[in-house]
Amino acid sequence: MAERRARVERKTKETRITVEVNLDGDGRCALATGVPFLEHMLEQVARHGGLDLDIKAEGDLHIDAHHTVEDIGITMGQALARAAGDKRGIRRYGHAYVPLDEALSRVVVDLSGRPGLEFHVNFPRARVNDFDVDLVQEFFQGLTNHALVTLHVDCLRGKNAHHIAETVFKAFGRALRMALEADARAADTIPSTKGAL
Repeated sequence: MAERRARVERKTKETRITVEVNLDGDGRCALATGVPFLEHMLEQVARHGGLDLDIKAEGDLHIDAHHTVEDIGITMGQALARAAGDKRGIRRYGHAYVPLDEALSRVVVDLSGRPGLEFHVNFPRARVNDFDVDLVQEFFQGLTNHALVTLHVDCLRGKNAHHIAETVFKAFGRALRMALEADARAADTIPSTKGAL
């Protein structure tokens, strides 16, 4: 399988984002976003997804974290899509259930070439420290739209907002890892009857 790395930059009047990803890494990450809780969540994606992630972000945090979090999702989605290439020889589908104490979440991903997000997560409070939990969905919406994946995210149970968010990001990392794995039974084919994803 060819080297699966990408570097993407995004510059707007609101943010400046750089994302580097290595899909065949060892879970290493270097993050400087100004949004500590998101960094904690992205560490989970890198570690449990088995990918290397380097993200630098400058955004209008004096307003709030919305633009920064959304644009990190967009840029990370673009980097994932570029690194995955034509998706030849991969599994395409991935899923994971991840518990953390009382919380349990399920994430299912299809590297379909079509963006679609079903996000069913109810947080019991609006913030974790100073992080607005609504931004979890904004992050995944941006990522889904630009990675061109179908993503189903369901929190099956949970009472602690931090635990719920962490199970979602860990499960996303695990599901993505499965979807990107080499499929030995279809090593040189694109996993679609259309012949393209």
